[in-house]
Amino acid sequence: MATEYSARSRRTALGTVLVGAAVGAATLVGPAAPASAGVNWDAVARCESGGNWKINTGNGYYGGLQFSRATWNGYGGQRYAARADLASRSEQIAVAEKVLRGQGIGAWPVCGKKGGSASAATRSERATTKAAPRKAAPKRAAATKAAPERATTKAAPRPSSGAGEYVVRRGDTLSEIAVAQRVDGGWRALHERNRAVVGDDPGLIFPGQLLRLR
Repeated sequence: MATEYSARSRRTALGTVLVGAAVGAATLVGPAAPASAGVNWDAVARCESGGNWKINTGNGYYGGLQFSRATWNGYGGQRYAARADLASRSEQIAVAEKVLRGQGIGAWPVCGKKGGSASAATRSERATTKAAPRKAAPKRAAATKAAPERATTKAAPRPSSGAGEYVVRRGDTLSEIAVAQRVDGGWRALHERNRAVVGDDPGLIFPGQLLRLR
C-alpha cells in the first residue's frame, strides 16, 4: 500500500509541476501589446493621400499610407497584395503597425504627427464641450472677440505668383499645400521638386520660400 501511495504522490507532484510550467510559459509568451499606442491611421491617411486607400498616382508610393514598394515588401505586405493600393484598409494598417514597431512614427515624417490617439481626440472634444459653458461671456464681449478670430482664421493656401508657384506663409505645411493645390504625387513630389529650397527635412519650411507646384 505504501508503494501504491508513493506512486500516486509522484504522479500528483509531476502533474502539478507540468501545469505550473504551462501556466508560466503562457504568462511569458502571452499576446504582445499593440505597438500603435492608439495611432489614428485614418488621420495619417487623410494627410498622406486625402484618405484614399486605393490611390496610385504613379509617384512610387501607394495606398492610403503611401507605402513604397520596398517598405511594403519588407514588412510583409505581399501576403496581402502586390502593392499597398491593391490591399484593403485593414491590411494596410496591419503592415503600418509593423513599420511602426520597426521604424517608429517617423516613417511618416510629415503626416505621422497627425496620427494622435483617436480616444485622446474624443476626450479632447468632450473637454472642449464641457469647458464651453464656463467660458461663456456677455454678448458684448463675445462680439468683440469675433473679429480677431475671423482675422486669425487660416485661409486655404493659394498660389502667389501664377498657377505654377506658391509662396510659403506662416503655419503652412507641405502636405496642406499639396492637397490645396492638387499637386500630383502629394507632398513627397512637392518636396522633391523643391528640395533645393526646402532642404532634406520636408517638415521644415519657412515663410517667404517660393515653391514650384508643377
